[in-house]
Amino acid sequence: MNHTHRLTLHSITLRLLSVPLTRPIVSNPTVGRYTHWPFILIDLQTHEGVVGRSYLEPYVAGSAAYILPAIEAIAASLKDKPLAPLDWYAGAIKAMHLSGREGVGLVAASGLDMAIWDAVAKVAGLPLAEYLGGSIGGLRAYNTNGLWLLPVEQLRDEAVALVAQGGFSAIKMRMGRERLSADVAALDAVRSAVGSEVRLMVDFNQALDMGEALVRLHALDSEGLQWFEEPVVFDNFAGCAQLARELKTPLQIGENIYGPRSFLRAVQENAADLYMPDMMRIGGITGFLRCAAIAGAAGIPLSSHLYPEASAHVLRVAETAHWLEWRDWAHPFLEAPFAVENGQVMIPDRPGLGIAWNEDAVSRFLVRP
Repeated sequence: MNHTHRLTLHSITLRLLSVPLTRPIVSNPTVGRYTHWPFILIDLQTHEGVVGRSYLEPYVAGSAAYILPAIEAIAASLKDKPLAPLDWYAGAIKAMHLSGREGVGLVAASGLDMAIWDAVAKVAGLPLAEYLGGSIGGLRAYNTNGLWLLPVEQLRDEAVALVAQGGFSAIKMRMGRERLSADVAALDAVRSAVGSEVRLMVDFNQALDMGEALVRLHALDSEGLQWFEEPVVFDNFAGCAQLARELKTPLQIGENIYGPRSFLRAVQENAADLYMPDMMRIGGITGFLRCAAIAGAAGIPLSSHLYPEASAHVLRVAETAHWLEWRDWAHPFLEAPFAVENGQVMIPDRPGLGIAWNEDAVSRFLVRP
């Protein structure tokens, strides 16, 4: 039942938070080191009294200086207009034809798109997964909350803790150290700590050039890993395609792809075996749904990157849903984080995305009201 005609935009409230990480990010220079993680909270108020909520993770707090004005500018064009998400998304993308359909504009549109879908599902009184024609329940997930480029001794303890955190049977570790031998030592430490039954995903965070990627990934190809993620710069589709052809271990990319059209181009160029769109870059719920249709038609397994709450709803209706990436970085300011049971993230029976803010916590982490 479509209730979107009942909602019109009144105003938006944007807040920038800086949230401390339980396990700091320690990565290669491409990513960097972080002890805190920025979040942009979006509250979309309607004339009808329904509030749509979403958040963005801009990686670098300073980028909020241009993302926030972009969200405000797009929202201003929506004021007093009906909030039908598919109609709105089509108009937003057309408006970007001259300025570009990637980058800040799409990031801003993604945040608003998620909030609009949250609002319209709330009007229907349904969790978003049910509003989209699916059902709520659990999704197979892996824990990505640690295992950065750390000393071997620390990796062992973290690996055990990550498995125990929610009964996970899969965890992700990072590679891309200066030498292959150091990556091998890290892998051996993690595997010895958690045993052979726990699945291991490996993320290089674009640390390697093609020459090093060819040497290193072929050397690791017999280790029984679930995937190699972003070994080279994300938009080198030709290089990724070569690696995917040559390796037995599946190649995973997608978190840095902007929008469904670029996603389709990657699929057409056989750039990877697996894909994991990011809500902020792919176009929010609408963009992710369109990528899910492409992946489904192509028979390609589809996972998610960050945004576990919004991603969970869409993966429940995705034909080729593969893995949900789970992390708890937003938990400090969420009123009721999604539960994890035996390695599955459980979508709660709450309308919309099922998220709300713990306002006391928000006030503690607030950088910009």
